[in-house]
Amino acid sequence: MLREKLIDKFTELFHSQPELFRSPGRINIIGEHTDYNDGFVFPAAINKEIFFAVAKNNVEKIRLYSYDLNEFFETNILKISKSTCHWANYLLGVIAQFHKENTQIQGIDCVFGGNIPLGAGLSSSAALENGFAFALNSIFNFSKSKINLVKIAQKAEHEYAGVQCGIMDQFASMYGLENMAIKLDCRTLEYEYAPLNLGAYTFLLCNTKVSHSLASSEYNIRRRQCEEGVAILKKFDSKITALRDVNSLFLEAYKESLSALIYKRCKFVVSENERVYKAFKALETNDLYKLGQLMYQSHKGLRNNYEVSCSELDFLVEESLKNSNVLGARMMGGGFGGCTLNLLRINEIENFSQHIIDSYKMKFGIEPEIYTVQIANGTGACK
Repeated sequence: MLREKLIDKFTELFHSQPELFRSPGRINIIGEHTDYNDGFVFPAAINKEIFFAVAKNNVEKIRLYSYDLNEFFETNILKISKSTCHWANYLLGVIAQFHKENTQIQGIDCVFGGNIPLGAGLSSSAALENGFAFALNSIFNFSKSKINLVKIAQKAEHEYAGVQCGIMDQFASMYGLENMAIKLDCRTLEYEYAPLNLGAYTFLLCNTKVSHSLASSEYNIRRRQCEEGVAILKKFDSKITALRDVNSLFLEAYKESLSALIYKRCKFVVSENERVYKAFKALETNDLYKLGQLMYQSHKGLRNNYEVSCSELDFLVEESLKNSNVLGARMMGGGFGGCTLNLLRINEIENFSQHIIDSYKMKFGIEPEIYTVQIANGTGACK
């Protein structure tokens, strides 16, 4: 098992016994591009995870080893700064945030590795930051709360990885519960759990294996377009500070004040926030058919109104519609690549997966990766 391999590598490198921690990736069932609009999201932690073997070293050094990359990084605890080593920045950023809060990290050794596919939109970076933050908090007995650790992890990504992410990824990875989804208010950080009683159904991920260069630039453009919409709508109600404050009736009433493009962007975000509530209610009543329809509606909005899909993602969703055992599918994440999330019968996994692999390879010349996932607990110590 991976955790045993990590412990063996740790003792080989550092000649001491570590404590072991784990931190999961996440899926987002619905609620895309709503987090930076102060909106609502509906994620869940999954059983794709990173394990950490960690111990103090008493030599005023940070010594890190990436098991998956077979790479070693070392620096002095008193000289924490951004590095040219990309992966180390996620961990150094966490240490820097602890130092900013006047909780001084002493020398630490860490070996980490996991099975979260990189570039698939499953938040491997949030798992990396969360797991390391949790480990440091535990080993040094800092008694920081989970939400404090989530914010430390998010700031690490902002300041050291250079990605201005919302809080959903770190929150879902930290607060996940087995067989539960989380309805999170990204403004107040209030949250509720919803049971995922999927019965004969499960979630399946289909990875396009593509990442179009539009992703980062278009992400920033979408943020600005949403802000433009808010600035106009705010003239009609001064209480509006983000699109989460707007409902469909209000948006339609003042539609003519917006350009066609800005209206489309606002229409998607407002509708997506409303879909999160509907998805939560669907799970409360165990209406998986309704949940699946909401997923399809979400993809349609992401494709037509928010325009962050791509031909590869659209193809995978269209193929799912041909199979009556699939209740819902949609692109997941920022867009222009990554995965589709599919809700389908467990006994259909093999047949559906083979069809997707064959048809996608024939269309694009790429073999997609298929992942089954289970809904898992969030970041914590290994027992």
